[in-house]
Amino acid sequence: MTKQQWQGWGAGEQAEQHYLVEPRALAGGGDIRHISEFLGASGWRDRSTPGGPLAMQSPDRQVRIVYDPYVQPGGWTIHGTANGHNDEWSAHLGRQTPVEIIAGLTDALTQPRTAHAPNVWAPLQAQNWHTRPEGRHYAATSPDGSAWMHYRQNPEGEALWWTGAKDRHGNGWSAQLTPSTPVHLLQAFAAELASPEPVMRPRGRVPHSDRIRTRSVSVLPSQLTAWQQARITAARAATWARSSARGPRPRTTARPHTPTGGSTRTRR
Repeated sequence: MTKQQWQGWGAGEQAEQHYLVEPRALAGGGDIRHISEFLGASGWRDRSTPGGPLAMQSPDRQVRIVYDPYVQPGGWTIHGTANGHNDEWSAHLGRQTPVEIIAGLTDALTQPRTAHAPNVWAPLQAQNWHTRPEGRHYAATSPDGSAWMHYRQNPEGEALWWTGAKDRHGNGWSAQLTPSTPVHLLQAFAAELASPEPVMRPRGRVPHSDRIRTRSVSVLPSQLTAWQQARITAARAATWARSSARGPRPRTTARPHTPTGGSTRTRR
């Protein structure tokens, strides 16, 4: 590395030790700004109170997301109100649920639905998860057995989505989502849950577990900022594009012709 290249990255910067962690499901919670700043750039309103939990509300006030670390067991609560397309739904995710996996669901809340019918199990099967029926239930388990996603139904017909990850010592997280949770959100969540890509954690924030694999990397603070800013910029650009598409259409009819004879006076 040349001195000129180092200066281009930021004078006086010191590289910081981080770790790439896999499987991502056991990487720990991570930085909640990964979620909150993306939502803010997508037009969501911050409804947090000073000293209280994080609270974000969608522009149409149909969805509210809360992260509360001050109660036990604490974690994430996502609540969607009933509307013309969906019933009321909710999701409760433990504090150690990786933010990158939660962002699969929360990012999808900011995006229009695709025309394709969603399939929760497809992204899991694409990553060689073992999917199988279990009586009244349907289950999927990661290849190493550390993570799962189940659709469970009791004899009374009450159902829920149950997902999570645990190591051999029981360290990890779990989440429950109501059966009315929109399927395209579940599919987006499942895709991030099953992704083979590692996630990054700073030194001191890597869980102690014999089920995870880590690789040390040196990262400059300016690089971390640039990566997060790229995510925020993408959210703002997508929000602007959607707003422009919903805006007034340009005039398509010709304006009345104005004569240019001497009787017409141009105002200055």
